[in-house]
Amino acid sequence: MHLKALALLLLMGVTAGLHAENWPAFRGPLGNGKSLEKDLPNTWSPTENIKWKLKLAGPGSSSPIIWENKIFLSQSLNKEGSERALLCIDRKDGKVLWQKSVNFQGKEPTHSTNPYCSGTPVTDGSKVIVSFGSAGLYCYDFEGNILWNKDLGKCIHLWGNSSSPILYKNLVILNFGPGENSFLLALDKATGKEIWRANEPGGSPATEKGQDWLGSWATPVLHTKGDATQLIMPWPNNIKSYNPDNGQLLWTCKGLTKLVYTSPLIEKDTVVVMSGYHGSAMAVKTDGKGDVTESHKLWLNTAKNPQRIGTGIIHDNYLFMANAGPGNIQCIDILTGKDLWENQRLGANHWGSMIYADGKLYATDQNGDTFILEAKPVFKQLGKNSLKEHTDATLAIADKELFVRTFQHLWCISNPK
Repeated sequence: MHLKALALLLLMGVTAGLHAENWPAFRGPLGNGKSLEKDLPNTWSPTENIKWKLKLAGPGSSSPIIWENKIFLSQSLNKEGSERALLCIDRKDGKVLWQKSVNFQGKEPTHSTNPYCSGTPVTDGSKVIVSFGSAGLYCYDFEGNILWNKDLGKCIHLWGNSSSPILYKNLVILNFGPGENSFLLALDKATGKEIWRANEPGGSPATEKGQDWLGSWATPVLHTKGDATQLIMPWPNNIKSYNPDNGQLLWTCKGLTKLVYTSPLIEKDTVVVMSGYHGSAMAVKTDGKGDVTESHKLWLNTAKNPQRIGTGIIHDNYLFMANAGPGNIQCIDILTGKDLWENQRLGANHWGSMIYADGKLYATDQNGDTFILEAKPVFKQLGKNSLKEHTDATLAIADKELFVRTFQHLWCISNPK
C-alpha cells in the first residue's frame, strides 16, 4: 500500500488487525468505496443477522458515516425540506443519541426521487460537517453543539443537490451546486472561514422551459502521488484537477457530457469519469498540466451508455460499475475502456454506489437487494440478500458490520457474536 494512503488510514482510525475501521465519509476513509474489513456478513434478510433497525422520519438517499460507537446520518424531517437534521445514533443498539435540525423556509426545488438532505456528512473524529444545500453548511461537535455554520447562498436546480463534503488537512471541501450558483469551496474546518473558491460558470437551474439540463452532483476525490495531492472534480463537459491547498486549476480535460452524478475513480495515475443520462465516459492520465484533452486522454466512450448515478469500484485495473438504467453491471478495463461483461444483468436499477471489501463487491439495487460478487474479471455471483425496502443509498462498513439506509429504516447487519 502507498505510504501516504496508509498514513491517512491510520489517521482515520484504522490499524488493520488491531482496531475496527471507521467509515468517516461518503464511500469510506479514502472516498473510493474500499474497506479493509474482513469477515463481513454473507447472508441477511429482514429477520436474519439483523442487530437492530431504526425507523427513519422519511425517505432519504444519504449514507451513514461511522466513528467508533457513533453513527451520523442526515435526514429531512418532512417532505417539504423545511426541517433538515443531523442524527447521532448509538452503534450498539440503534438508539438516537441526539438530533439537531435546521429550519429552512426558503424555496429549493428537488425531484421526487431525490429527497432533501441527500449529501452524506463527514467527520474527523471530533467534528461532524453536513451540507443542507440552500440551508447552509453546518459543523457540530460529537455532543451535538453547533460550532459554526456557513450560508453559501441558494442552491437551485430542478433535480435538487446531493454532493457530500470531504476533508483535506485543515479544510472541508464542498461541490456547491448544481445551478447558476455552482462552485468548489474550501473552508477552515475549525472556524468555517472561507479559504478559497473556484467558480464554475455556465450553470442552469433547469426550472423553466428552454433552460439547459446540465450540472454536476458529484463528490470530488483527492489523489496523492509523492508529495503532491490533486483535487479531482467532474463538471458538465469536462473534468478538472485543482490544488486543494489553494484552489489553483492544474489541468482540465474535455469529453464528458452535460450531466454528471458519479465521483471520479482513480487507480495509480489513471482517473475514470462517467457522465450520467446515457452520456460519455473517459479515462485520463493525472500527470498533465493545462488542457490535456489531446495529450492525456486514454479513451473516450461516446456510444449510448447506461444511466449512471452511483459510483463504481476500481480493483486491479478493472472498473466494476452497477448502473441505474438498465439494471446491469459492467467490468471495464480501465486502460482500454472495453466492457468485459456486456449486457450482464444484476437485479433492478442501482442508484447507490458499490463497495469493496475482502475481495468482494457489494452492489445494492433500488429494491433493497444487495448482490455480492467476486471482484474479478470473470463474473461470479456469491450471494443475494434482500431487505425488501427501497434504497438509493450506499452501504457503510465498520467493525465487521454493514449499515444500510433504506427509505424506511437504518439497518445494522451483523454476524452473531
